[in-house]
Amino acid sequence: MEGNREDEDVEQPVLVEEPLDLIRLSLDEKIYVKMKRNRELRGVLHAFDSHLNMILGNVEETVTTLEIDEETYEEVYKTTKRTIPMLFIRGDGVILVSPPQKD
Repeated sequence: MEGNREDEDVEQPVLVEEPLDLIRLSLDEKIYVKMKRNRELRGVLHAFDSHLNMILGNVEETVTTLEIDEETYEEVYKTTKRTIPMLFIRGDGVILVSPPQKD
């Protein structure tokens, strides 16, 4: 007896059983990583482990620093960007991992 053809055409849902499965689905995709000390990273996720250590490629790093203007004593936020071809991220500095945000 043959199986029902309609069942064969239905896509199987992607199973997410634990939080790291969501990161696994982002392998070889561009992601956004918010780090401690006001660092943000956008790059392609090549590898990760259970500690959230990650290897990203084609990374754009954005660092935001707070400076005090010496004349007016106002707080001034300064943003610095750089591009890094390949980067190892230590997991204990990771705050958030998500698909890339729209700028």
